[in-house]
Amino acid sequence: MQPEGARELNSEVARGSDRVVAGELGEATGGDESQVEHAFKKRPSISIRLRIGIIMAVCFLLTAGVTIAWMVFAEEVGASQEFLELVNRYSYTLEEARRFEKNYLLYGSTIEDAVAEVETAQRLLERARSDISNLIGTPACVAMEKNLGAYHDVLEDLSASRQLEAARRRDVEHELRKTGAQALDDAAALMDRERLRMHTMIRSSKIAALAGLIVVFLVLTLLAGGLTGQILRPLSRFVRYTQRIAEGDYSPILPVRRIGDEFSNLALAINRMLAQIKDHQAQLTRSARMAAVGTLTAGVAHELNNPLNNIGITVEAILEGYDGYNREEKMKMLDDIFTQVERASATVQNLLDFTRVDNPVFVPVALGEVVDKCVGLVANEARLGSVEIRIELPQDLPSASGNPRDLQQVFLNLFLNAIQAMPKGGTLKVRGDIADSDMVRVDVIDSGIGIPEDHIASIFEPFFTTKDVGCGTGLGLSVAYGVVQKHHGRLEVRSRAGVGSTFSVYLPCSSSDGGTASSGPRET
Repeated sequence: MQPEGARELNSEVARGSDRVVAGELGEATGGDESQVEHAFKKRPSISIRLRIGIIMAVCFLLTAGVTIAWMVFAEEVGASQEFLELVNRYSYTLEEARRFEKNYLLYGSTIEDAVAEVETAQRLLERARSDISNLIGTPACVAMEKNLGAYHDVLEDLSASRQLEAARRRDVEHELRKTGAQALDDAAALMDRERLRMHTMIRSSKIAALAGLIVVFLVLTLLAGGLTGQILRPLSRFVRYTQRIAEGDYSPILPVRRIGDEFSNLALAINRMLAQIKDHQAQLTRSARMAAVGTLTAGVAHELNNPLNNIGITVEAILEGYDGYNREEKMKMLDDIFTQVERASATVQNLLDFTRVDNPVFVPVALGEVVDKCVGLVANEARLGSVEIRIELPQDLPSASGNPRDLQQVFLNLFLNAIQAMPKGGTLKVRGDIADSDMVRVDVIDSGIGIPEDHIASIFEPFFTTKDVGCGTGLGLSVAYGVVQKHHGRLEVRSRAGVGSTFSVYLPCSSSDGGTASSGPRET
């Protein structure tokens, strides 16, 4: 049976179908399977595997960029550390020179050791000149060299002339202290400047690392979300496809997105499967129809035999007493023959109409007319089984949207099933009413033997039957159930063993008494 929410799902499906047909296929497709397949194949295709590859490449490039940035930073930190060590050596060398200077001034030791240390400091300064210029600027670097050179010159002067006048010596010592302190202050300032630069670099690296982590997280989230959406959204659509297929809607799947992928191939495979299911269902319906014709054979033979006997008797009478009948009697006998021929022809025409194969086009169907045709087909079967048929359909019963011949198949199967359920005769009632605002209900009620409770869940399964071998195919109720589902309706049964059964057919009301509704695609 169709679930309670089927109508809402179908309405949603129909809205999606309108949008896709207008945007992808145009109004002229009409749901033709070849046009749907062409619409899938003409779209540009980007496989999910390629998309995953692109995302992995982006992730690799992002990771590579972060790694290269860290390598560059590590190299800068290493260079800065080497420069800081060089500056530290420079500062230490000047401190050693100042120590030798103090020893000279206090104890009269040699001054050449201080000169050697200053020359070593000059070499270190020359080695790091470019880095120092980048750190404190070229003018400051020149000033450092100048101050160091002045300190070296004073030391050289002391080394060259040890015997100086007292006044002159005091001036030189004062200049020595001044230039030495200035050179040492320059070294300390340079070291502080480099330490500050390293601290700034480390602090900036932390901020950059945090910002990079946030950027990587956002990019990976966007990529993962996009890829997940590209997989989960089609999967959710295919879940809806399987739901409506389970409800009996075998219309093909239409393309939704502008770009195709592996899901397009899956949709094409499902469409081919649906086409085969529809073909097999049509074959099953035809088999059930022929089985119903076989069941009706006895009644039809009786229906044809009576007019043929009447025709034969009348013709024999004309042949034997042709000259003894006047013109008026002959015309009356010929009129009787014509009436019997029309009666037999009507019976044959009903069978031809029932067995004819046509395209499943949905139109407004007057259920009273369908029921009357089916009653005409089973009338002799009912008389042979002593079954009284009562039609209690209201005159204002709304038209249903469906295919007349398929609905005739449904009610004929239900009538035959009801007649066979009353082997000792009984009453078959057909009632109709409005079930909901958009559904019409027709009840087929019999006073037969009923259905055991443990069989009710299986009566709509193909080939399920409780009749003796050769007395039934088990297709009648299964085909009726499938046809009603295809019409977006439902078939329900209520039965009690020994009391009888009621089969209720629910069909959508027709939106227009004069319009047509195609059974084309209803899903996107």
